[in-house]
Amino acid sequence: MPIFDFLSGQFIDVIEWTDDSRDTLVHRFERHGHEIKYGAKLTVREGQAAVFVHEGQLADVFMPGLYMLETNNMPIMTTLQHWDHGFKSPFKSEIYFVATRRFTDLKWGTKNPITLRDPEFGPVRLRAFGTYAIKVADPALFLREIVGTDGDFTQDEIQFQIRNMIVQSASRALAQSRIPVLDMAANTDELGRIVAEQVSVTLGEYGLSVPELYFENVSLPPAVEAALDKRTSMGVIGDLGKYQQYATAEAMQTAAGTPNSGMGAGLGMGMGMGMANSMAQAGPWGQMGGQQPQQPQRAAPPPPPVEHVWHVAEGGATKGPFSKARLGRMVTDGEITRETYVWTQGQDGWMKAEDVDELAQLFTVMPPPPPPGA
Repeated sequence: MPIFDFLSGQFIDVIEWTDDSRDTLVHRFERHGHEIKYGAKLTVREGQAAVFVHEGQLADVFMPGLYMLETNNMPIMTTLQHWDHGFKSPFKSEIYFVATRRFTDLKWGTKNPITLRDPEFGPVRLRAFGTYAIKVADPALFLREIVGTDGDFTQDEIQFQIRNMIVQSASRALAQSRIPVLDMAANTDELGRIVAEQVSVTLGEYGLSVPELYFENVSLPPAVEAALDKRTSMGVIGDLGKYQQYATAEAMQTAAGTPNSGMGAGLGMGMGMGMANSMAQAGPWGQMGGQQPQQPQRAAPPPPPVEHVWHVAEGGATKGPFSKARLGRMVTDGEITRETYVWTQGQDGWMKAEDVDELAQLFTVMPPPPPPGA
């Protein structure tokens, strides 16, 4: 092998790193026993930073760009190597490429339920999960505090610790928010922002940040969700009695229309006997067997009228509710007058007592004022 090829192989003159793994945070560029040529080219791409470590000491940090490794752009390295008077020679250093882009779609979730006090349901247990992203904000600090001498540091090596921080902060944020469970979905953006800010404060000491964090879902235990579904169903059904009648009629119609069904035959026979009895008990056109027509049943009396209760506005405050009899005594005692404003359910706003037909009669039974001089 020619001596020129041997010498050129001893020095690194092109330094770069392309990441195909998509999960590597730090990669160490090295060749065992090889030196870096003075004046070599260093290529740092967007989303990267290059950190030089010389003799165990952090020397320089290079951001994206193309660099010629010379003394004029490596002031710290120059001091460490004592490159005075433009002395040029190869040097040995460890070069760590740090990925400064965002690592997205990382998962987080609570292992155990979070117990909090809901204003509507009382004590409840919640589970939450979502996604987040991390980013190296300070490559030198991250290398010093977390990576150390790891030649290939991936996100999996720190993801567990970050997930624990997120869960702790999310538990605290949910408990302190005092947001009702039914309103959690409308406030997930705000909760995610609060948790991301709290976690970034701690991770800032490691040179990391959490630029985004999302709550995908906040869920109740299965038993509570089932009870909530039943409550929602009852609200949709409305009148339970009418619903039962409808369900019974549907079941009878389905059974009657099923061929070779004993229930359908029984229902059909029962309906036929019912029709026969109705015809036998009908008027002159439907008399059978010489039976006399039955007298029509008397209609049930109507339900008693619903008595209204009234609220009274006095001095900027609302009093009540009062029955009509109670209002009559208050009129007698002079506690309310014709000008007093009253309201009851179904009434369109507050009205003066004398303008309400039901209450106007309370003032007509009062005696007129005494004559002058009496």
